[in-house]
Amino acid sequence: MKHFLTITLCCLGAAALLAGCANNPEKKAAKEAAKAAADSVAAAEQTQRTMDKIAKLPAEPVFDIITSMGVIKVKLYADTPKHRENFAKLALEKYYDGTLFHRVISGFMIQGGDPLTKDAANKARFGTGGPNYTVPAEFVPAHTHIKGALAAARRGDAVNPYKESSGSQFYLVQGDAHFLDGEYTVFGETIQGLDVIDKIAAVQTDARDCPVQDVKIVTIKLAE
Repeated sequence: MKHFLTITLCCLGAAALLAGCANNPEKKAAKEAAKAAADSVAAAEQTQRTMDKIAKLPAEPVFDIITSMGVIKVKLYADTPKHRENFAKLALEKYYDGTLFHRVISGFMIQGGDPLTKDAANKARFGTGGPNYTVPAEFVPAHTHIKGALAAARRGDAVNPYKESSGSQFYLVQGDAHFLDGEYTVFGETIQGLDVIDKIAAVQTDARDCPVQDVKIVTIKLAE
């Protein structure tokens, strides 16, 4: 009985101590600050690992865009280095995993890369999401909007006079889009999977050109 009483008192004391810590604003703030610092260090280390991988990529790396309707293999251009590095970084960090092709226009293009599309509750805002930065335009006359061209989406000229690209959203050309040459940065091309682009472009869409049935980007990874 005495032994049981001792254990009970110890437990009660520990509980009181924990409650005291939880109710102490300074200790709680210190704990949260320590966690934030640890998270920041972990994020910095992950970013460094990603940048190390990018530094070892070939001049024109090939990535597989693995979708719920098939695989689209794209090559990134060496002479659009800012877009090349940005796309590679996001892909290697799994930023695109689970996003949707949220805008599809048959005979024109299929567009994806918006992180908001991971949650159906955001549907009214599809097309407005991104990593909160832009990429400077890199117009190369030799890179035009041929079928399978990989290009960066962007905001309109009225609010974006320098035609800077979205931080993450991109599109793949399915039809005639040469009227966009010199207006949107083309930074890669499809080397396999044009038939998959055609299949996605043919899906049923709503009044906002959003597929009625989700077309998902499962992941984007370096091609083997």
